[in-house]
Amino acid sequence: MGENAIEIRGLEKIYGASKGSPAKPALKGVDLDIPAGSVFGLLGPNGAGKSTLINILAGLVVKTAGHVTIWGFDQDVNPRQSRASIGVMPQELNLDPFFTPRAALEVQAGLYGVPKSQRRSDEILALVGLEDKAEAYARTLSGGMRRRLLLAKALVHQPHVLVLDEPTAGVDIELRQMLWQNVRRLNEQGMTVILTTHYLEEAEEMCDEIAIINFGEVVARDSTANLLERLDSKTMIIHPDSDVTELPQAPGLTVEKRADGALVFTYQSRETPAEAVLEAVRGAGIRIRDVKTEQADLQDVFLELTRSRQA
Repeated sequence: MGENAIEIRGLEKIYGASKGSPAKPALKGVDLDIPAGSVFGLLGPNGAGKSTLINILAGLVVKTAGHVTIWGFDQDVNPRQSRASIGVMPQELNLDPFFTPRAALEVQAGLYGVPKSQRRSDEILALVGLEDKAEAYARTLSGGMRRRLLLAKALVHQPHVLVLDEPTAGVDIELRQMLWQNVRRLNEQGMTVILTTHYLEEAEEMCDEIAIINFGEVVARDSTANLLERLDSKTMIIHPDSDVTELPQAPGLTVEKRADGALVFTYQSRETPAEAVLEAVRGAGIRIRDVKTEQADLQDVFLELTRSRQA
C-alpha cells in the first residue's frame, strides 16, 4: 500500500439507452487520488455522479472504462480483496426488519468471510451505542438507531476505507454529533474516511481534502483550506455610531447599507487590505461602534465552481 488509499484513473460510466432515451454518461474520465488516513470529502449537486462513483468503489456498479485501486488492490485483478478493503454506510435504510442488530452484524460478517472467532459484533454495537438494543428487532428501532446500525454493518469486516454516503441526512443534532465522534475516533485509529454530504459546514469542519464533482467530472480537488482561498472575497460589516446618509467610496470596495444602518463592504483581500476599508470609513467622518469581518465558506466555493461549469 502506497500513500493513497484509493487511486482512480480514467473512470467512466455510461448508462445505456432505454425506452427511447439516449445513453447517459454519469462519469467522464475521472482521475482521483484519496490519501490514506485522511477524511476526504466528495461533494457535488444531485446527479453529479457521486453515488455512481461510490457504487463502483463498493463493487455494486460495473464501470464502463478506467481503473480503480483500493488499498493497493486493483479492482479488476483482485476484486475480492479490493471489496474487502472498503466498507460503505449507504444513505438508504436498507435493513431486514426481522433481524436483530447482533444478527445483522453476524450475517454481514459471514458474507465477508470473517471467521466467528474474529467477529466483533458486540464491540461494534457498543461503539455505535446500540449495545442495549442488540436483541431488538430492527423494525422496532428509531430512524437514528437504524443509521447507527448501518454504520455498524459497514465496520464488521474491519475495512481500511469507510465510505459515508450522506450519513447525517435528516438526523437530529445528538445523533450527528455521535456519528462524528465515532468517525473521528476511527480516523485517529488509521481508517480512511470518504464523506459525501449536503451539509457543507460538516465537510468544512471534518475534511482534510475535498473533491467537487459536477456533470460526471472532477471540477476541483484540493485541501479544504486551499479551496476556501480560491474565493478571495471578504466582507467587513461596520456598525456606525450614528446614521450614515452618504456611503464612503474607495477603489476596490463595494458598499451597501443594510436596514439596520450597518455598512457592508465587499473587497478582494489580495488587492485591497482591510485597512483601506477603515481609512475610507474614517475619511468619510464615520465613527465606528462595532466591526467584524467575514470570508468565503465552503458553500460559496461549491456554488461558484458548480455555477461556472453550468454557464
